[in-house]
Amino acid sequence: MALSDHVDLNGFIEGVKRRNPGQPEFVQAVTEVAEDIFDFIQDKEQYHKYQILRRIAEPDRVISFRVVWEDDNNNIRVQRGYRVQNNNAIGPYKGGIRFHPTVTESVLKFLAFEQTFKNALTGLPMGGGKGGANFNPKGKSDHEVMRFCQSFMTELYRHVGQNIDVPAGDIGVGGREIGYMFGQYKRITNSFEGVLTGKGLEYGGSLIRTEATGYGAVYFLENMLTRVGNSVEGKRAIISGSGNVATHAAEKIVQLGGKVLTLSDSEGFIHDPEGIDQERIDWVKAHKTKRRGRIAEYADEFKSATFHAGERPWGVECDIAIPCATQNELNGREAETLVANGCIAVSEGANMPTDLEGAHVFKKAQILFAPGKAANAGGVAVSGLEMSQNSARISWKEAELQQLLKDIMSGIHERCAEHGGRAGSDHIDYVRGANIAGFKKVADAMLAYGVV
Repeated sequence: MALSDHVDLNGFIEGVKRRNPGQPEFVQAVTEVAEDIFDFIQDKEQYHKYQILRRIAEPDRVISFRVVWEDDNNNIRVQRGYRVQNNNAIGPYKGGIRFHPTVTESVLKFLAFEQTFKNALTGLPMGGGKGGANFNPKGKSDHEVMRFCQSFMTELYRHVGQNIDVPAGDIGVGGREIGYMFGQYKRITNSFEGVLTGKGLEYGGSLIRTEATGYGAVYFLENMLTRVGNSVEGKRAIISGSGNVATHAAEKIVQLGGKVLTLSDSEGFIHDPEGIDQERIDWVKAHKTKRRGRIAEYADEFKSATFHAGERPWGVECDIAIPCATQNELNGREAETLVANGCIAVSEGANMPTDLEGAHVFKKAQILFAPGKAANAGGVAVSGLEMSQNSARISWKEAELQQLLKDIMSGIHERCAEHGGRAGSDHIDYVRGANIAGFKKVADAMLAYGVV
């Protein structure tokens, strides 16, 4: 095939749209990566000849199954469960399980596609996958959640294993849900193995897994700022979300001398000009996990704060922004507002929280912009370390794991910086760097295997 015969970017994206009708999230994710990869592979014949990007953008398999369970009123309920195994060129499939009403095949394909590159960036031997169900654990009793998780795992167990596919938690799936699923897997298979990560410390879990995603996003932010002679200290930060990732990102910002101004949930955001310090972060953690409350109640507890119903925090003046809630929560108009208000850095704690238009705004403005596949890789990195501990039947100390997490995030930053620079400019395009570094590792492994 001559280089002139290669399909162009627009032709490639049209093909993705044609093969994946009604899947906008997946098409968006592939488009964002392809924009950088096509430029990188322009003169690299082997990637074209073996259709590497086309193959990565076609999941190895998409598994869909019925999940039947009984609620506390003896009603039979039916949900749909999925596991998307995108690519295992560099290791077993690895990626979270999400329980949320918005779960669709498109959302999970986008997440599994992104996970493939994210896992490659960590330097650990993990492929990319994602799963979940359109089940909403909010408002459900513990017994209802248990029955659903057991039914879900009764279908999923056939497709996972410590050397095949190792799921973890995600939105709607925390320690409680992981425990119920692990217990059912063990019951069905009569095997105690590291088939899930995010487990309790009592049965094979790892220290700092809870903190890892939020901490990692701030470590990456710190690396970006340090490179340009700046730091987190004294910076005003706005953060979306109020769950595990957001609260630990806030915690690390405070530890590094920054000031956190906002947190949010699906009902709106709170703005606290006095700053959300460690005491207030601890209150949010307890409020959201133990009482399963809403962020609006923060403003009732702390009179310095105001609650903004139905709004997102991106209009609050800040120096740094860390979106930690969900995909496409930050659009182009909001990105322009952030830039106009003097925001100098954005680090994505969630998966693809900035839409394509917003990402283009940040890239054009040349602010420091860390995409989720790089910035929020700390969670899956510690999940990979949990897999290693399970395989070796050991448990590492917290100080060792904290240092390993910092080292992994520093390594991801270096790989992104290596591939994100351009001749004649000191600016690093971290989106481009992450896409190319992740692609290259997976692609070279695929080339080694031949056509499989």
